[in-house]
Amino acid sequence: MDKKMNLLMFSGEYDKAMAGLILANAAKEIEVDVTMFFAFWGLFLVRDPERMSLEDKTLYEKMFAMMTPRGPDQLPLSRMNYAGLGKHMLEEMLKDDEAPQLIHFLKGARKKNIKFYACRLSVEVMGFKPEELLPEVEIIDAKTYLRDALDSDMQLFI
Repeated sequence: MDKKMNLLMFSGEYDKAMAGLILANAAKEIEVDVTMFFAFWGLFLVRDPERMSLEDKTLYEKMFAMMTPRGPDQLPLSRMNYAGLGKHMLEEMLKDDEAPQLIHFLKGARKKNIKFYACRLSVEVMGFKPEELLPEVEIIDAKTYLRDALDSDMQLFI
């Protein structure tokens, strides 16, 4: 098909991350080349909670790490989160309808070899260490992302 889609994942919210991953997986299934670029809050989607560390971080970076989601399972809803109750309700509704949850779409994207990029500046500013991210994530700068986006047939900002 020779089509390319680029998603800039800026949001760190469960439902928005899920929408982006649903679109990425669906595009890959119809043979579209897919790139996902994670910046700022979107980085929480590709943070590996098993590899998160407080070592070699500044005080602010440690505080920030403790106050933010450890990984994709801890992302809040964009609306009606209600201290996690709304998200729990959504997850139960997904189970009742036998629909996949966010983590399943993330695993699918990884298996389909969707390209995952992290914004270098966002990684540095947010206090992430490269080893805290999923192994598939490549850290790139904004110019490299823009070249990829300009080469795409479709660009989405989520």
